[in-house]
Amino acid sequence: MSAATFTAPVTGPVYMGLSPNGLKLFQTTNLVPLSRKTVSNGSRIRCMKVWNPINNKKFETLSYLPPLTDDSIAKEIDYMMKKGWIPCLEFDSVGYVFRENSRIPNYYDGRYWTMWKLPMFGCTDSSQVLNEIQECKKAYPNAYIRCLAFDNVRQAQCMSFVIQKPNAP
Repeated sequence: MSAATFTAPVTGPVYMGLSPNGLKLFQTTNLVPLSRKTVSNGSRIRCMKVWNPINNKKFETLSYLPPLTDDSIAKEIDYMMKKGWIPCLEFDSVGYVFRENSRIPNYYDGRYWTMWKLPMFGCTDSSQVLNEIQECKKAYPNAYIRCLAFDNVRQAQCMSFVIQKPNAP
């Protein structure tokens, strides 16, 4: 067999670059004055400072906010359950990823936290998860605690947020 049997003729016009009239496509008229181009959020000028990067570890989703109340945690857990996700609690004494034992690519210590009991399959009420959170806080008052959401269909973690960060000594 020769290579000619596998080649197909090229159809259509060949690209020759931009035509001299092609530059007209990108021209715009500047009808908006500069005073109207500034960014404004109207009367909502005061904004909350979200995260202090100095001597502060960056954690997961919602960790830049002030500590979550039980009501806000319950709302997040309700959101998980509406999505059909399974809540799970984990804790760790360090609470962040670091490199100590190896410098090879994609190896990190502290990536996996210890599970607090098994994931809460069949959980239907956020108060059940809040009770487990209180038990975990009593057992490990100086640990980082986070809540995870697992999707059993996609077999993946879909959400996580830190519930408790111990006070710095």
